[in-house]
Amino acid sequence: MQDEPECCVLRFGHRPGRDDRMTTHVGLTARALGADRVILPDNAGQSAETVRDITDRFGGPFEVELNGEQRATIRNWEGTVVHLTMYGEEVQTVQDEIREVHAEEPILIVVGGEKVPFEVYDHADWNVGVTNQPHSEVAGLAVFLDRLFDGAELDREWEGGEQRVLPMETGKRVVSPEDIDEDGTVDPAAIDDEG
Repeated sequence: MQDEPECCVLRFGHRPGRDDRMTTHVGLTARALGADRVILPDNAGQSAETVRDITDRFGGPFEVELNGEQRATIRNWEGTVVHLTMYGEEVQTVQDEIREVHAEEPILIVVGGEKVPFEVYDHADWNVGVTNQPHSEVAGLAVFLDRLFDGAELDREWEGGEQRVLPMETGKRVVSPEDIDEDGTVDPAAIDDEG
């Protein structure tokens, strides 16, 4: 997050048409749960545009990068590489050690999108599994980021967005940041009765 070394998520592989929604959700999850940047494969341009649009509308900072050299990015990363895989060490066993290392150096979190080559497993400092059971890579990323940041990502302040969601018990309400006072109260004129 903002006052720690960089946290970057790399989506390894993307099958256009088949993986569009999942790749987009990897980017959105990375943004919402504390990563500073996501690197998507260069053939995932539509997913990149969606994540950029959400960042513009709901705030950042968050960067989106398209990169066709994913293996080189992993090999050349100056910091820790964590590969999320159901075959890895249990997240609850390694989370404290990874958190300590990340306090000192950048972390690259690799999220596979198709068959991941052994080279990625071999180059990773940690291969980490969330439950060691088959499930969505987005779920694995969400759990890992929450463990990495120990819940602090949930209190993140968003800057520069065009819209803000007002938490409500029931209903949905989105307002412009200009309608929120410095003390966090909302200008009553900005609230409509439709919710």
